[in-house]
Amino acid sequence: MPSKARTLLFLAIAAAAFAIATPLDPWIYHHVSMPNVYEKDWGRALRTMGYWPLWIIVAIAFWLHGRPSAIAAWRGWSLAFSVSAAGLLCEVLKMLARRERPGAHDGAYAFRPYSDHFFNTSGLGLPSSHAFLAFAASATLARLFPRTACIWYALATGCAVTRLLAGAHFLTDVVAGAVLGIVVASLVDRRKQALT
Repeated sequence: MPSKARTLLFLAIAAAAFAIATPLDPWIYHHVSMPNVYEKDWGRALRTMGYWPLWIIVAIAFWLHGRPSAIAAWRGWSLAFSVSAAGLLCEVLKMLARRERPGAHDGAYAFRPYSDHFFNTSGLGLPSSHAFLAFAASATLARLFPRTACIWYALATGCAVTRLLAGAHFLTDVVAGAVLGIVVASLVDRRKQALT
């Protein structure tokens, strides 16, 4: 399938996923719950998929393992750049979207005014930064190591699910994070192809 057709298909699926998730947001917040998810080892492990320092350490390990190979350097830099770009973009989008987390208003949408601490993203949930980072890292690793793609995407999905179980995000928060994480990884990969 040509690249343009793949991009259009991805965007159509992403839009459909967000449209389907939107009416489900309040129901999932009230019925899909496990407040102690992060007291479980598996819950903490899955949450770390969206933890920026973890991926920087992995990126450094890639670089150290393969240097002075250009391929190894690219693996390290692409992972570090993807998760860093994802983290920064996520914070900017939270400042713009201003939607608060579901727990603040018992599962109802509420938006913080722009005049209220514009640069403070604490308590804002759209998009989910854990899902954003987890999917940016997973999409990058899936491109670098295609045979392992299902493992990375399963772990990223697990990270997103823990955010729902914890009541920290709406479904649309994690869907947006997942989609945008994949987009960031794709743009980083295209940049690499343009340079080679």
